[in-house]
Amino acid sequence: MQSENPIIADFVKLANSAAGTMAGMTREAREGARERMREAMGGMDFVSREEFDTVKAMAQKAREQADALEAKVAELESKLTGN
Repeated sequence: MQSENPIIADFVKLANSAAGTMAGMTREAREGARERMREAMGGMDFVSREEFDTVKAMAQKAREQADALEAKVAELESKLTGN
């Protein structure tokens, strides 16, 4: 039969309680940090990757059209000047 030392038993209970408290505090700190980040980021305007890619494709198409129009204008100007 093993006898239990009350001082050791109390120390073990205290250590278990401290570990539980620390885990709870860590969890609360993490949740609080996440909430603060959501609030900070909520005021900013972000776009999805899909929206970004769509606008990028539109800009590329507009650039190609502008280049084509520039070439056409240059061609018409050269015909007008007779070169």
